[in-house]
Amino acid sequence: MYYAMTVLLLVATMCGEVVWAYDAITVSEGGTLTGTVKLEGTVPKPKGYNLTTLPDQFYCGRISDGRGWRILQPFQVGPGGEFRDVVVYLEGIDKGKSFSEGSVPQIDAKDCLFEPFTTVVRDDQSVTVVNMDPVMHDIQAYETSQLGARVLFNVPLPMNPQHPRNLKDRSDAGMYHKHMAGPPMKQLVNLSKGRRIFVMQCGFHAYMESWGLAVTNPYFAKTDEHGRFTLTDVPPGTYKLVVWHPYIRATVEQTVTITPRGTVGATIGVPAPTGRLYANEVMEHPYNRYNVLEETKREIDPMIHKQEH
Repeated sequence: MYYAMTVLLLVATMCGEVVWAYDAITVSEGGTLTGTVKLEGTVPKPKGYNLTTLPDQFYCGRISDGRGWRILQPFQVGPGGEFRDVVVYLEGIDKGKSFSEGSVPQIDAKDCLFEPFTTVVRDDQSVTVVNMDPVMHDIQAYETSQLGARVLFNVPLPMNPQHPRNLKDRSDAGMYHKHMAGPPMKQLVNLSKGRRIFVMQCGFHAYMESWGLAVTNPYFAKTDEHGRFTLTDVPPGTYKLVVWHPYIRATVEQTVTITPRGTVGATIGVPAPTGRLYANEVMEHPYNRYNVLEETKREIDPMIHKQEH
């Protein structure tokens, strides 16, 4: 049986009325926008979390650096600066092609990771969240803006009851690494007027996070492994092309003009942020601070993936 947690995303005013209007029409002379996004500068350091201070260190430590740290790198960048998994979208379009029907975004809790790291949603749309792990996760969601965060919901995301309970017993590797969906949950999310960004974190495992952006029209994409994107059936006109990444604070945008049945190319450079971006980073001598036994460190085995940083 397939289990899931379904989250209904409703973009609303404080009074509960939908504020984004978009009309779906037939686009007969739509154009195409293709482009590449590159990060300019030094790739920021990753986040670092000491697994010995958080629950389920042995199971979640299957992905770690071999020294007891779970690494989270929000910036996925190729050797040539190709900025992967960032969202690009067009602003200023109030009518055009239809949103894809049946394409409900899904976020998986798998191996103590939320995947994908970024998600695009629309107003009045559901988001499916599935716990595939043999450990409990606690889902905390917040809407964010310059005005501050607001809690949307905080609910447990239980594991499948068929999962083994003793996670330190790794003799049955098939069961230990097996992923099975847990029981479903359903929560309503209301984004306040003027807000379109939300973040979901696990209350038990701080290194689990996933970000969402609510869009007003279907002209959006996530860059591929080469930093490339394509938007099709765009109504002719001049629009603002926006690049979004949760840890890029400055607005990155570019004006583009789409011609009837034409193809337009765009290359967007995103300045890499500098300075310390996060509270959680790898420390030089963490075990002196937390007094972790050598036996415990040895048991945190990165058997799935040994992370570099």
